[in-house]
Amino acid sequence: MASPLFDLSNDVAVVIGGTGGLGGAMAHALAAAGARVAVVGRNAERGGQRVQAIEAEGGQAHFQAADALSFDSLAAARDAIQAHWGTPTILVNAAGGNHPQATLPPGADFCELPLDAWQTVFNLNLVGGVLLPCQVFGKVMVQAGRGSIINIASMSGMTPLSRVVAYSAAKAAVINLTKFLAREWATQGVRVNAISPGFFPAEQNRALLYNEDGSLSERGSQIIGHTPMGRFGNPEELGGAVVWLASAAASSFVTGQNIVVDGGFSAVTI
Repeated sequence: MASPLFDLSNDVAVVIGGTGGLGGAMAHALAAAGARVAVVGRNAERGGQRVQAIEAEGGQAHFQAADALSFDSLAAARDAIQAHWGTPTILVNAAGGNHPQATLPPGADFCELPLDAWQTVFNLNLVGGVLLPCQVFGKVMVQAGRGSIINIASMSGMTPLSRVVAYSAAKAAVINLTKFLAREWATQGVRVNAISPGFFPAEQNRALLYNEDGSLSERGSQIIGHTPMGRFGNPEELGGAVVWLASAAASSFVTGQNIVVDGGFSAVTI
């Protein structure tokens, strides 16, 4: 039996981006703690696979299709989840990503960075990644007087990483908006926090971290050398942080915080 501090059996969790690697791992962790998990995304096939995997572990989950960049689509998803399981009490905003043209190659001129690529990255990570989901799901949480919102930021939102300029700036905005909403809703029963993962190999960054033969790329080697633990993170290692922040019992006095899970990367200066 789960500790009462981390028992989410009375919670309905919504994981936007739960079809992805990091979002999926967090969906599994929430379900393992007892939450009924709505996996929200655009890909029904991947969503169904995620639900089956959670149910195979004994958890409760279902897939809900939605486009995080559409207020109406998110509102329809919220209403469907409410009808199925009741008002959501946990929201994990794990949707996001980068755009190749918003990443500066070595020696590239920042002044030539395309505006449309920049806007795409901000839409993915800030608008669809936080703003619209918080407006849609935060509204019913405030009305219910209960909720925990967990935004997925990045350590690059604290100190910008070389080359990924738009992504770093968008994640900095995620952290800022997290703090703003935490202050707005602190007396209304809704806590808002962020998790900033370090380097976790996934589909979107694998080519950056590894060569085609599976060996570490030059950048991957630099990252490992800068990480005190000497390795990349595993998606499952985000589970403890997300369950802690989701639990009203375990983190009842925690809001407006950015929890860094990076193997010590951000603690190293030289």
